Amino acid sequence: MIEIDHLSKTFGPITAVDDISFNVAKGEVLGFLGPNGAGKSTTMKMITGFLPPTSGTARVAGYDVRRNPIAVKRRVGYLPEGAPMWPDMTPAAFLAFIARVRNLSGSDAEARIATAIRRTQLSDVLQQPIDTLSKGFKRRLGLAQALLHDPEVLILDEPTDGLDPNQKHEVRELIRSMAGTKAIVISTHILEEVEAVCSRAIIIANGRIVADETPADLAARSWRHNGVSLRTRTPDRVKAAVSSLPDVGKVVAEGGDRIFVGARNGASIITQVSAALREADAEVEQITVEQGRLDEVFREITNPQQAHA
Repeated sequence: MIEIDHLSKTFGPITAVDDISFNVAKGEVLGFLGPNGAGKSTTMKMITGFLPPTSGTARVAGYDVRRNPIAVKRRVGYLPEGAPMWPDMTPAAFLAFIARVRNLSGSDAEARIATAIRRTQLSDVLQQPIDTLSKGFKRRLGLAQALLHDPEVLILDEPTDGLDPNQKHEVRELIRSMAGTKAIVISTHILEEVEAVCSRAIIIANGRIVADETPADLAARSWRHNGVSLRTRTPDRVKAAVSSLPDVGKVVAEGGDRIFVGARNGASIITQVSAALREADAEVEQITVEQGRLDEVFREITNPQQAHA
């Protein structure tokens, strides 16, 4: 559904996107990650036809963004960062306007608008001026307009920005419900969101792709992967019991009664750690196996000097 081939974008002497290539298939939810200024929003604007590439190509559903920009826009639902809206309009009027822009009319337009309102839970604010809405409701209205024409491709830049925890959960559930029938790209700084809804993650830094894996595979890069977190009343006994195990790396006191036992080379250590603790008669109140932490991997990949500092 999305084909990116050696795409680049320069602004004078600045290279915002530097020769990137990737595809997104129907049924995929791609988390598009990177630090501020990495080139995420610029890439999304090129995919949707809002910015022309300097070089390379982008195709959506087989249509080239430069040769067939209208055909691309018909097939894309786009939620940009800071989505523009008329402040004196109401959500009802705004969605009716977007329906006309999308060449929807009559009962078809009414049904699409009603579905978008229901999916984004906007019914309580439909007649309020947009200027009076909270940031969260404005974001939901932006999402509603992106969904209105039931597009084949969704490009969502920070879709849960400004939402409270309940609203974030609702938007994530909505994305999950649509995932099987669309190609979805989500740019986000919320790494738990990637783990919650994305089937794949691309990390971009300085305009170039530096990782392209599943969230689970990325998490497995973490030094904490397969490590064991413990809460114990006998920390010294725990350290003594596990430190010499063959597959244990470092043992870290994490404050109070918590200890982390790192796995050497990502080995599965829970069985041998549990056996050693029983043999040492250590008092353990809680024990969990860590899958790894995306935030640590993200820092390692995008800023390795800071990650090791």
